[in-house]
Amino acid sequence: MSPVLQQAHRFGTGRKAAQPPRDEGSSTMSRRYFGTDGIRGQANRHPMTSEIALKVGMAAGKLFTSGKHRHRVVIGKDTRLSGYMLEAALMSGFTSVGMDVFLLGPMPTPAIAMLTKSLRADLGVMISASHNPYEDNGIKLFDPDGYKLSDDTEKEIEKLIDSKFDDNLVGADRIGRATRVESAQERYIEFAKRTLPKNLRLDGLRIVIDCANGAGYKVAPEALWELGAEVIKIGVEPNGRNINYKCGSTHPDALVEKVREVRADIGIALDGDADRVVIVNEKGALVDGDQLMAVIAESWHRRGKLAAGGIVATVMSNLGLERYLASLGLAMARTPVGDRYVVEHMRKHGYNVGGEQSGHIVLSDFTTTGDGLVSALQVLAVVVATGRPVSEVCSRFERLPQILQNVRYEDGKPLENAKVKKAIEGAKTKLGQHGRLVIRPSGTEPVIRVMAEGDDEVLVSKVVGDIVEAVRAAAAAA
Repeated sequence: MSPVLQQAHRFGTGRKAAQPPRDEGSSTMSRRYFGTDGIRGQANRHPMTSEIALKVGMAAGKLFTSGKHRHRVVIGKDTRLSGYMLEAALMSGFTSVGMDVFLLGPMPTPAIAMLTKSLRADLGVMISASHNPYEDNGIKLFDPDGYKLSDDTEKEIEKLIDSKFDDNLVGADRIGRATRVESAQERYIEFAKRTLPKNLRLDGLRIVIDCANGAGYKVAPEALWELGAEVIKIGVEPNGRNINYKCGSTHPDALVEKVREVRADIGIALDGDADRVVIVNEKGALVDGDQLMAVIAESWHRRGKLAAGGIVATVMSNLGLERYLASLGLAMARTPVGDRYVVEHMRKHGYNVGGEQSGHIVLSDFTTTGDGLVSALQVLAVVVATGRPVSEVCSRFERLPQILQNVRYEDGKPLENAKVKKAIEGAKTKLGQHGRLVIRPSGTEPVIRVMAEGDDEVLVSKVVGDIVEAVRAAAAAA
């Protein structure tokens, strides 16, 4: 086991933790382009340039074509200004190696994954940097079944990106065509609506939805309206530069204010590519992904739909969730942070509910990746079926005190420092069976994340402080 995973301790349940499939960031540190969630960076700066996007299209297209029949790729994007540039470059790359391109325009990431499979494409592409500001952008790739590509496949694409393509370009008679799919939004809306139990509607519910001026700005409000809800929309005026700006799941203040203003029954906030969700109850209080997973898991369990006797969450999910599920006789497996690790564990062990505290929830009966709208609809189904307000439905357990601090470092390996190791061992002893400790390096920046939770908030604060101090000292001495 890697040193990082050795620090991802869990206590207090009496059951052995499910082993995470791999260490966060361990498979990405030696790669040039792909990170933990595709390729991402500042737009028009390496690697998010037209040149790299062109090469990604050529490399991925070459890898996913075999035989002389026509091959297809679907391309979607969010509302960032740089999406036009990257879309055109990717399209040029794919067509140059003989792939036909279906352009879907602004669409949620889960819609791209779903339509890749529905349209029998060989590959799916989403141009988005998710919850990042508009200056950033990214490229996510999906296989023919709608799943994100494996590390090994991404490595093969990287090799091709850095190779010469003169011999891989097709003849003039085999260059691909590009077609815009006008029905893409309607297809996704109908898909989302069908995830609700038969004949269930949202009549009588007043819903505020904040689409973060992002990819879901058209489809999400339309789906809710078609299901009978009264819909108040915010974050639905994208201009290329305002995605995630003071709106959406990462900035829910505007949603909280609007819910209180119009006395809505619920507020729903999506992020820039609509693959995660945060909910606000009728009182204006935020509900995180842990509570949403508890609601969905219990509902599906009672309906006989929950597979594998539990759910998959990450090392960051609150211990209160794990204890609540245990009270229902349900298990909770933990993985490193990142939806790809959650999905991998779900596929390997047969789970159909998994997700992250951030609201990235995967319901594999319907989707292959997180889907903010579909997750919200599952919660709304419980609200309608029980006739109870969201504040009651989405309050399944009391969160344990949880403290997270990030420590930045410039050089060295602070976690290998003797004093840091001593502080970690001391924290484990102090927490005993009444808390949980997670220490992990970020997979994208030189930061050590120190998280602890437990029944005693004062103790939790102290053990985090002790470890943070030790890490800072080690970093300063490096």
